[in-house]
Order: sequence, then structure tokens, then C-alpha cells
Amino acid sequence: MGKDAKRRKKRQANGATGSTGAAGRAKPRGATAPKRKRKAAAAAALPLPPGVPALPVPPPEGTLLAEGRHLAPYEPPPSAATAAILDSLWQTVEARRVQGDVARSHSARLIARGTAKVAQKLGEEAVECVIEATQGHREGTVMESADLLYHLVVVWVNAGIRPEEVWAELARRQGISGIAEKAARPQGILESAGTRKLP
Repeated sequence: MGKDAKRRKKRQANGATGSTGAAGRAKPRGATAPKRKRKAAAAAALPLPPGVPALPVPPPEGTLLAEGRHLAPYEPPPSAATAAILDSLWQTVEARRVQGDVARSHSARLIARGTAKVAQKLGEEAVECVIEATQGHREGTVMESADLLYHLVVVWVNAGIRPEEVWAELARRQGISGIAEKAARPQGILESAGTRKLP
């Protein structure tokens, strides 16, 4: 048998076992790599036998870096870290309300959804702040407090309340006993709250 005949016979044998394509071309290297990856992923998803603890799988390094960039707590310069930032925040939210750009401004979009939605978001943020505080998470309480103050400012803007009105009410209460102040409130407030008990 000549060399050409041997080569043809060898190609035919390879074709029968599927190691070459329809045109007799060999499959490129690494063609089975995706299949191996799928098998490895499927094996990793299999349940562990009873009593065998699952090892924690850390997230990819890229995910950790991204979270570090986006979830890092805000650290303003000392000059900006004062209560005056609430006045500045009110002015920003009011400007967003006037502009009404709901496609680009979260504040404008929230106010456009109506008073009920604005109040609901404030309640949600208050609950989240309470949860962090009761669990003793100091950093979480700081971050949720910032969220709560932001949504409180949105409530003010939506209701047409300026910060100085709230500051004036706080100033009025200075030097007054909290118990005496609550006792002096109109009874309608207590009745609308569904209780006559003073905390």
C-alpha cells in the first residue's frame, strides 16, 4: 500500500471517530475548554454531603475593587462637615424640583411621583436607620442617617417647607421641658395618632 493510500485510510479512520471535521480538517485546540468550564461549574453547584461545611467563595477581585469605589463612606473636608450642609442640600433638591428633569435627577423623579411616594420613602429610610441602630452598627447608622436626612429634605421641598422654619421651631423649643411641650400640643395631634399616651 502506498503512502497516499495510507494517509487516506488514516483520514477516514479519524473521520469515523470524530476527530476531524466534515472537510477533514482537525478541530482547533481548546474547542473543549468551554465544555470543561461548564462541567466544573455544574460540579461546584452540586449539593454537599451532610456534615460537610461549605467553604466561603470570595467575590472576584474586580467586584471588591468596584464596591470599594462606590460604597466607601463619604468623607467631606472638615470645612464642609457642618449642619449647614442641610441648607445646601435643601437648595439643591429645590433646584431639581424646579428643573423637573426626571430623566436625570432622582429628587425630581421622586417628587414627580407624588406626596405619598415621598412620604413612603422617608418611612423606609427611617426603618432602615432604626435597624442599623438597634443592631449596633455605627457605620451603617451614619450612612442610613444621611439617607434619612436626604429624604426628610425631599419631604420639606415637596411640602413647600424651608429649613429655617424647622430651625425656628427648634429654637422656640430650647429651654422648654420636653414633657411640658408635649402636654401643650393640641389634642387633635394625639387623637390623629390614635393614642392619648405621651412617650
